[in-house]
Amino acid sequence: MQRAILLEKVEFEKINWVSFFADFLLVGMVFGPPIAPFLAASGFLVLPNIGNIIYFMGNHVCPQPTMGLELAPPHIMAVCMRCYGTVTGLLITRILCAMTKGKGSFWLHHYGWIGAAFASVLMMAYPLELAAQIFGLWDFNNYIVTPFGLITGLAWGLFAMPILHRHTKR
Repeated sequence: MQRAILLEKVEFEKINWVSFFADFLLVGMVFGPPIAPFLAASGFLVLPNIGNIIYFMGNHVCPQPTMGLELAPPHIMAVCMRCYGTVTGLLITRILCAMTKGKGSFWLHHYGWIGAAFASVLMMAYPLELAAQIFGLWDFNNYIVTPFGLITGLAWGLFAMPILHRHTKR
């Protein structure tokens, strides 16, 4: 019995808590915005309240939450497609990181400050597109904003995912 308890303790200590927490947040960012309209429209017990919590968070992270897709009329997605494109880029890089275990020449953290600078330049796609929209170069269009968010998410993920999901060495 004592051996079983000790083995469980060892397995518990091997968990990379940074990786676990990052994955937990990513799951919330991937599933939260698109299910919020359905939760809000359900009217079943506490589900609308959960939807309101997701909308509250979306209102505080998205610069244009009122531009979300209408998924359960009249309820819209909790964030705009620019933000959801960013989340999609992060999800793609997380899957890629799991498949490659953070190894490969395309992971930008391998290049130190040059990789950080390159990732920072690519991450500017989101704010530059938003600025172009604000200054009237074009109107909000999901087909325009989504790729800019995706580029930002891919850049962010290509730099940060291997750092967040390092395998602990004991």
